[in-house]
Amino acid sequence: QVRLVMKGHSFIRENVPRVLASVKDKSGTVHIPRISQYLYFLFAPTLIYRDNYPRNPTIRWGYVATKFAQVLGSLFYAYYIFVRLCIPQFRNSSQETFNLRGLVLCIFNSILPGVLILFLVFFAFLHCWLNAFAEMLRFADRMFYK
Repeated sequence: QVRLVMKGHSFIRENVPRVLASVKDKSGTVHIPRISQYLYFLFAPTLIYRDNYPRNPTIRWGYVATKFAQVLGSLFYAYYIFVRLCIPQFRNSSQETFNLRGLVLCIFNSILPGVLILFLVFFAFLHCWLNAFAEMLRFADRMFYK
């Protein structure tokens, strides 16, 4: 939802000055973006609205399949880490009486697996998922923010 709010802000920030300028000039033609431009912007991996983006001529479906396979592999690996390293810590603590030492040990034993899962989620979403959608949308500028 934060991403959608940021995209909405960018869309409004780019288009409101154009509309206000055309109303001030009383030119009669108000340039507003088409729905297809807005929908493309919603799915493109960018937070800066433009009417047109550089586009690739073709879609590399092998690249898309590789990125989605990496997303699935990351999810399975995160599940494996969670099941093997996190759940046993808390399963054992649920059968014992509560003590602060046991809780602190469970938390400290879960820090490394938690960080690994966090890295996997960032890799899966920010690298694989967004690159797969960029390729399917033929978004050519992968270094847009440079």
